[in-house]
Amino acid sequence: MPYNFDVLVVGSGIAGLSFALKTAAHGHRIAILTKKTSAESNTNRAQGGIAVVMSNTDDFESHVHDTLTAGDGLCDERVVREIVRDGPARVQELVDLGLRFSRDKKGNYDLGREGGHSRRRILHVQDMTGKAIEEALLHAVAREPRITLFEHCFAIDVMTAARLAGRRRRKSGMRPDRVVGLYALDVRRGRVKAFAAPVVMLSTGGAGQVYLYTTNPDIATGDGIAMAYRAGVEVRDMEFIQFHPTTLYSTTSLRFLISEAVRGEGAVLRNLQGRAFMRDYHPMADLAPRDIVARAIDNEMKQSGAPHVWLDITHRSEAFLRERFPQIYRTCRQLGVNLAQDLVPVVPAAHYTCGGVATTLAAETSLSGLYACGEVACTGLHGANRLASNSLLEAVVMAHRGAETVDAYLRTAKREPVRIPPWVDLGGGTEDERVVVAHNWDELRRAMWDYVGIMRSTRRLERARTRIASLKKEIHDYYWNFSVEPRLLELRNLAQVAELIVACALQRRESRGLHATLDFPRKLKIARDSVVGKD
Repeated sequence: MPYNFDVLVVGSGIAGLSFALKTAAHGHRIAILTKKTSAESNTNRAQGGIAVVMSNTDDFESHVHDTLTAGDGLCDERVVREIVRDGPARVQELVDLGLRFSRDKKGNYDLGREGGHSRRRILHVQDMTGKAIEEALLHAVAREPRITLFEHCFAIDVMTAARLAGRRRRKSGMRPDRVVGLYALDVRRGRVKAFAAPVVMLSTGGAGQVYLYTTNPDIATGDGIAMAYRAGVEVRDMEFIQFHPTTLYSTTSLRFLISEAVRGEGAVLRNLQGRAFMRDYHPMADLAPRDIVARAIDNEMKQSGAPHVWLDITHRSEAFLRERFPQIYRTCRQLGVNLAQDLVPVVPAAHYTCGGVATTLAAETSLSGLYACGEVACTGLHGANRLASNSLLEAVVMAHRGAETVDAYLRTAKREPVRIPPWVDLGGGTEDERVVVAHNWDELRRAMWDYVGIMRSTRRLERARTRIASLKKEIHDYYWNFSVEPRLLELRNLAQVAELIVACALQRRESRGLHATLDFPRKLKIARDSVVGKD
């Protein structure tokens, strides 16, 4: 028998937890499914903070202007204005939950500044903002009896009424399709369970693991984006993958993020000769938007053959750096780098998925009963390049809006009895197959890094498309012929996301924001979204 709930939330970051709390407050029964533990999320890694207008030296118009400028012509201005306007109220709700943002000696919020921002408006908890938010939300969830948390529960695919009936989705003359639940793998027991619900909220985060080098944790495999696409939902602007400019250089795939807030406190990027170079690329120099800084670093490295550039904040005292950036300072010291005395070797790495599942300002997708919130979604806020620290802002605002919409949907939608059949386990799998899965995982991520990176070309994209198609075929065969396991499910989702990124990139015959191509270096006069999966 399937589990039955009013709402299934997939993911346990700031978006999913906030939405679950608000929806439960309306009286609905919620299940949160997370494929690892509840605290493992992209939110938990967020160092910088939340961009929000909270001082009399700032205003909404300035925040809107900075967001539109960073988004390079592709933001939806109405979306930007509404999310920016709603920010202060949503942040106050986090404070009411017990979150304590850093304050200065006068007791005022210690507002930081990051790339692309014209004012200081970044609320933070030292350099561990995401961890503090995650802890506050998890404590609140633990006190809510209407929420059930399923850890180590990997959502596989959304189930719809049409799929259960064995019909083609939205065939001419048939009723619109709707969500009825999903299948999920109980990772510890190795069994697939059915969850029935009229609403599914995807809040699975981004897809940074599709690249060989990323700041994202290993859970960031694009699960929600792939699930939505397989359900026939529109996915938009996937070519816009933000590469964080400054991650600690190492010879392994591990990339520790050096927060943009470090440059906000005066850090300067230098080439290996010691020359500060960002003024050559943008008037805002080291505080230029991320797409510009990442490309500048990439260009400096390619011109000189250097493996990295330097980040210099040695003009700041050790006491200040310990207080403002305790996690970054401590991690760098463990790796033999003293921020107060040494230049820090940094390189770009895949960081944030600006595109995703297309939603309205109410978090609705094109499939009735399916919603998306957070990095998995594409609302129109980020456009072609996310403004630093707008992601947590978007998550809390859209979680609130989504909860209001879902409550109205549940009170008006007809709930027909649904029987989700048991999962059919095709069984088996050998060590040989697992070796091939591991090989495909590595090959996919290397192909994306080599061919679909910071600077692209049509030829590189076509090479990537060919390799991804071949890998997808192999993965498809494994999926349908062997028992599912987490690594295979993640690889299946990553391959799907990789295909979507390349498809969107090939649609965009211009260079805009995070998408830069040698074949189309100019920007078109009219900015348009790239779209896949639309009926």
